[in-house]
Amino acid sequence: MPDLTNPSVSVITPAYNTARYLGETVEAALKQSFSDFELLIVDDGSTDETPALARALAARDRRVRVHTSPNRGPAAARNTAMAMARGRFFALLDSDDIWTPEYLAEQLRLLENCGTASIVTANAINLGGRFDGQPLWSATSGVLTLSLQDIIERENAVCIMSVFRREVFETIGGFDPLFTGNEDYEFWIRAALAGFPILQNRQPLGAYRRRDSSLSSDEVRMLKGILRVLKQADARCTSLPAARAAARRQIRRFQKELTRAELRASIARLGARWPALLVWADWIRQAMNGTRRMKRKVVPGQ
Repeated sequence: MPDLTNPSVSVITPAYNTARYLGETVEAALKQSFSDFELLIVDDGSTDETPALARALAARDRRVRVHTSPNRGPAAARNTAMAMARGRFFALLDSDDIWTPEYLAEQLRLLENCGTASIVTANAINLGGRFDGQPLWSATSGVLTLSLQDIIERENAVCIMSVFRREVFETIGGFDPLFTGNEDYEFWIRAALAGFPILQNRQPLGAYRRRDSSLSSDEVRMLKGILRVLKQADARCTSLPAARAAARRQIRRFQKELTRAELRASIARLGARWPALLVWADWIRQAMNGTRRMKRKVVPGQ
């Protein structure tokens, strides 16, 4: 039986209006082959049935604890859970994601076998979206030790499905609420800067759900958030030239992506207000293309 007063692992689960998914998420957690954990659900001011469902799930299993707070975003909700946590390890599990039964056992095994490692992240299968059924990382076997430069250069190098030692939280603090939607990326960079080694377990050990209504679905907002994280990393890497150069390459890349995303968003807003404008714009584009083709036919040598 798990020690409920001193569990090995505290599972950190923020929840906001995820009544549709929370039951499946909690069920997968409770079916772990490693059972010495507590599951902390922080309801982040939900307006659907999430709070009632969370309390019902807690009534079925003593390992589940529920806390309700005003809506302040996932970073604040995770911080609340970590402040309540009693475990030596923290495991992040969002309220719409799913673990395989061996998730905790495999992640803890890696942490124990590599005594210097502080954080271990896992691959996952996309659930929904255009990459449905595909892994987050194309490589699905082996373990890689990530450098700070790796994390900066590959913004998805660390998945939210991660387990880390309590010392990480006690040293660098929690997630920064100013980076809502990118708070995990900022957290991993800050941990790497503090010298905490991060392992990337390429074995898929869960399902990462992609929803149109999630915070990560707003492309412009996410790109602006990534740029804020990278600019902060640039300022913090003054004595690390390779990492700083990587941050600046990423800043240039994402600034270009942001320009394109803002243009797409503007066109979409115009189309929603004046659908006829899009029809005329397409007609003009086709006419111009046709004119160009006609010109090419009459120019000698072309």
